[in-house]
Amino acid sequence: MLKALEFKFIFLFLVFVNFSSIKAICIKSLTTVYWSVAPKEFCSGEKIFEDNFDNLNRSVWLLENSLGVGGGSKEFQWYTNDPINAYTESGILHIKPTLTADIYGEEFLYSGNVFIPKDECTQDIFSGCNRTGSYTQIINPIRSVRMNTMPSFSFKFGTVEIRAKNPTGDWLFPAIWLNPKFTKFGPWPMSGEIDIMESRGNLNLFSGDTSVGADQISTTLHFGPKAGIDGWRYAHFALNDQLSPFNLDFHVYKMIWTPRSFEFYVDNKLIGIIDANQGFFKRGKFSDELYSNPWSNATIMAPFDQEFYVIIDLAVGGTSFFSDYYQNLPLKKPWLNNSTRPAADFWENRKQWLPTWQLDENENSHMLIDYVKIWAL
Repeated sequence: MLKALEFKFIFLFLVFVNFSSIKAICIKSLTTVYWSVAPKEFCSGEKIFEDNFDNLNRSVWLLENSLGVGGGSKEFQWYTNDPINAYTESGILHIKPTLTADIYGEEFLYSGNVFIPKDECTQDIFSGCNRTGSYTQIINPIRSVRMNTMPSFSFKFGTVEIRAKNPTGDWLFPAIWLNPKFTKFGPWPMSGEIDIMESRGNLNLFSGDTSVGADQISTTLHFGPKAGIDGWRYAHFALNDQLSPFNLDFHVYKMIWTPRSFEFYVDNKLIGIIDANQGFFKRGKFSDELYSNPWSNATIMAPFDQEFYVIIDLAVGGTSFFSDYYQNLPLKKPWLNNSTRPAADFWENRKQWLPTWQLDENENSHMLIDYVKIWAL
């Protein structure tokens, strides 16, 4: 009896030793990462990026400083690195639009010169570093922020989660998106763009009977075989929520990016899956006779098989995202997309839209970000 008890004790002791010595198994991740302070090795499911915005870490986030960003769509904002336009408060990032005329005066918009030194200007395209106002091309009348992780962090494949509250105000254009670190396959949209969330701040903006304002968000992939040729219509989802509009509450935007597909969620509700299937040349229904496939020698996921970086921005207006066919109530859109002076038309009709921003009354026009988190696949 005693020997049996001794044997049982020894067996239990050995089992305990065995289990206590087992280490967690690290499953190798398919994710790749560039980040100067990130570990060189990480396991599947491990968090590889997190910012809770206890402060605005400018070693992580580059705040762009240029009048030309968004110039292809002739957007109306001047992206600045001014702490008035981007700051943190109680663990929340605020991106706040302001008026250029409040600093420089209204006459400056039509005749003043903005010169941003080369070592401070982030993009020179579309006269982004040196611009003189005129009757047809006024100085960008709104100051706002576009911030990105291009110098500090980029990744390929993973799960992204961002908790955000969108701004209220006519013609405000908030976005959370990813751009490729390198133009591996050529200029936009050949190397791809991933839009996790885009929206419009208008409270009463319609396309036919469908609201396309603050109670709608959309997710989109941009890709094409040639500069300016874009298959986004075949990789686009929109979600409307009138019970909890995206400008009144925080919502969680989530994307799962794998070597075969994208999944997009809002508040853990699946809103769309984009499967690579036979590749994005096929998905975009591009003609073999008109275009050569720039991704033919890449993986089935190309151009989305390379590292991308995170962008958060609050744009205003422009000649692309706000269609002339949209109906805004009670006052119509104050510029036409084919106008020779769209920003000036927008600015000179500010009595229509500026009250909707409530700049001096509250923070409703601010884009708010609670956190950005990314996990390895």
